[in-house]
Amino acid sequence: MQIPSKYNPSTVENKWYDYWMKHNYFHSKPDEREPYTIVIPPPNVTGILHMGHMLNNTIQDVLIRRARLLGKNACWVPGTDHASIATEAKVVAKLKEQGIDKNDLSRDEFLAHAWEWTEEYGGVILEQLKKLGCSCDWDRTKFTMDDDMSEAVIKVFVDLYNKGLIYRGYRMVNWDPEAQTTLSDEEVIHVEKQGALYYLEYKVEGSDEKLTIATTRPETIFGDTAICINPKDERFLHLKGKKAIVPICGRVIPIIEDEYVDVEFGTGCLKVTPAHDENDKILGDKHQLEVVDIFNADASLNSFGMHYEGQDRFVVRKAITKELEELGVLVKTETHINKVGTSERTKAVIEPRLSDQWFLKMEELAQPAIDAVLKTGDVKLFPKKFENTYRHWMENIRDWNISRQLLWGQQIPAFYYGDGKEDFVVAETREVAVKLAQEKTNNFALSAEDLRQETDALDTWFSSWLWPMSVFDGIRNPENEEIKYYYPTNDLVTGPDILFFWVARMIIAGYEYKDEKPFENVYLTGLVRDKQRRKMSKSLGNSPDALKLIEEYTADGVRVGLLLSSAAGNDLMFDEALCQQGKGFGNKIWNAFQLTNLWEVADIEQPNSSKIALEWYEAKFQSVLVEIEDHFSKYRLSDALMAIYKLIYDDFCGWMLEMVKPAYQQPIDKTTYEKVMSIFEDNLKIVHPFMPFLTEDIWHYIKERSPEEALIIAKWPESKPINQDLISEFEFASEVISGIRNIRKQKNIAFKDAIGFSVVNNENVNSTFDEVISKLGNLESFEYVTEAVEGALTYRVKSNEYFIPMEGSIDVEAEIKKLTEELNYTEGFLKSVQKKLSNERFVAGAPEQVVAAEKKKEADALAKIETINASLASLK
Repeated sequence: MQIPSKYNPSTVENKWYDYWMKHNYFHSKPDEREPYTIVIPPPNVTGILHMGHMLNNTIQDVLIRRARLLGKNACWVPGTDHASIATEAKVVAKLKEQGIDKNDLSRDEFLAHAWEWTEEYGGVILEQLKKLGCSCDWDRTKFTMDDDMSEAVIKVFVDLYNKGLIYRGYRMVNWDPEAQTTLSDEEVIHVEKQGALYYLEYKVEGSDEKLTIATTRPETIFGDTAICINPKDERFLHLKGKKAIVPICGRVIPIIEDEYVDVEFGTGCLKVTPAHDENDKILGDKHQLEVVDIFNADASLNSFGMHYEGQDRFVVRKAITKELEELGVLVKTETHINKVGTSERTKAVIEPRLSDQWFLKMEELAQPAIDAVLKTGDVKLFPKKFENTYRHWMENIRDWNISRQLLWGQQIPAFYYGDGKEDFVVAETREVAVKLAQEKTNNFALSAEDLRQETDALDTWFSSWLWPMSVFDGIRNPENEEIKYYYPTNDLVTGPDILFFWVARMIIAGYEYKDEKPFENVYLTGLVRDKQRRKMSKSLGNSPDALKLIEEYTADGVRVGLLLSSAAGNDLMFDEALCQQGKGFGNKIWNAFQLTNLWEVADIEQPNSSKIALEWYEAKFQSVLVEIEDHFSKYRLSDALMAIYKLIYDDFCGWMLEMVKPAYQQPIDKTTYEKVMSIFEDNLKIVHPFMPFLTEDIWHYIKERSPEEALIIAKWPESKPINQDLISEFEFASEVISGIRNIRKQKNIAFKDAIGFSVVNNENVNSTFDEVISKLGNLESFEYVTEAVEGALTYRVKSNEYFIPMEGSIDVEAEIKKLTEELNYTEGFLKSVQKKLSNERFVAGAPEQVVAAEKKKEADALAKIETINASLASLK
């Protein structure tokens, strides 16, 4: 077989991915083997591959490929999430380009456009994952809006409603005025922003007195329905029962009392706007205040905003500030820093808004999921530190707002038969809804046309919390063969930012619908940051193009680069230099294979040095194998990779191949060669999960193999007893060899020139590696002596003394000249240091550590002079 001199990644990567796909290695179906299952965290259907996806999916692929090598039935289910807010925004933007307004379309017309967009642009990210080498079972690819997935979602909604866990309520919600939908608390990011505190005067009705109130949002005065004071605040006792007048709109509002008001904060007076602040709403309910909603859905002011009607809230803020100032109502403004809620998806500033929404009661549902992580340990988080975050979220859980004012998503299966808030039924189909409505109203003349379905869609997370079950049809067909075989899944790899959004909710759903955990282990990756510790983002321009990285550094190189810098739960400081290191590692392995390929093999006797070298590497390999498997068990993939890297780069390429390499233009014995290639194959097996393309390529170049013998389905190396003595003896021998090499380098003794070698064996070291030392040091003789050899170069390893005769090894005159020059320089340096130390003013005035440093210089110089003099004496 013709082996190319250079590794060509672009050709190789396409070749082997096509080969794997052609032979169906990624596909899994239930059989007698132990299953190993991972479900992908479904990326948004709108998404393209970014560094976070690269890291997350590389880790999953490493785990799934290793499981295959361990003989497990590995199943990695891929798919995408319909991402209601993000996708709808993309579709709306595309329609706008075509001159179409979403509001002019029926639901079905809009959904037709959404499906068209999804089919054209959606799923790009899954194709990109193939470039990274991800070995997903593509036959199982799921989409959260697939018919069967949607059926499962609707089935769960109806079930939870019938259990009394889903209800419709008028609540204060987080409103995204750009997407024009509610958001859960977890979808709101609180960003610190600089704003202003506006001090406004409200007249007290029937008097000349004025109350000063501080607010960050002067535009909301149109929604004021009370002023609140603390009943114990002596400054305002005389105002009990009185009323105030709101500036501009002139609304007369009551002055109420409540201990909620902090006497020490601000002016001690609080304006109450129940429609636009959660705490104000609580006060409003308590004191039965009027609720005045001043905003339209897009956060422009409605008719309550008077002459500001139709204008955006932030435009109004500027204009009303000017108007209040002209009216003499604005007393002053101060700079104010506060945390502003913003939409995770659209980045719009969130508006608290009262709205009829659907909610899921969470407290009762959450308890089994709390116990699974924090009590029984049935679900383990890696790293463990995230248990505290999980505990905080889960023990303070609030009811989940599961409705969204969107068209793209599963439509809530509630059917209204009247105008009242309770005039509805919940059913999986309209046909069942008709029967329920007939029974509820006792009106059997009701027909499907008399019912109108709830227009809200379900929160996207309400689909994905069922993911580990729904991908195996475990909701619709709970006893099917696949859910029984693959569930619970084994490992989940995701980011800590969705620990509550998704991970906790999947655990909740798992116990509710399977009475079992959805997965055993959760590996939480860190965020990918740049070298300056900044989070990677398009806006900062610090996020590299994932596919260009693969093109430049190879898929294997990028995978290694990502994992060399990533430990579970810790942010990854990404540096392209690590991808270059990964590419370099691939080149090292390729070059090592090329070296073995150049050897001529002969049926000759095996040298003892080769026999010992192979035995040592076998012991070293087994030792590292134990280390690797320990790292994998603790999800320390970066540590596992580093152990493999050092084993192959240093021990295999740096030492073992050198030890067994035949002399120039000489053949290698067949026994050694076959063992080297067997070792090479074991090396490829442990590297394969991290570098699948390169390893599969070399695997097939080593010898012709059938599809049943491909590396991707080979057998992980077996554990064997470890000869620790051999490992320890080699560690000592390697220092001896390094000593010889250092002297050769220092004294310019070419390797082709054989040298003599003697040792005073004070350490009683075994002679096991003597022949290896002789070979790698090119020694013409190796003898044990009882005392120092006169006129020889010397060095120590522990208490052992090693001697290399100078005669014939070095140019004595040149060495004397070199040492004399070094002696003169060192003596001059010593004089300058001693002069400084003899200066009493310096010693008395300089900091203690400076004086100590000078004394150390003196001691080092004296020791060096002694060594040089000894060397000169031996040369003369």
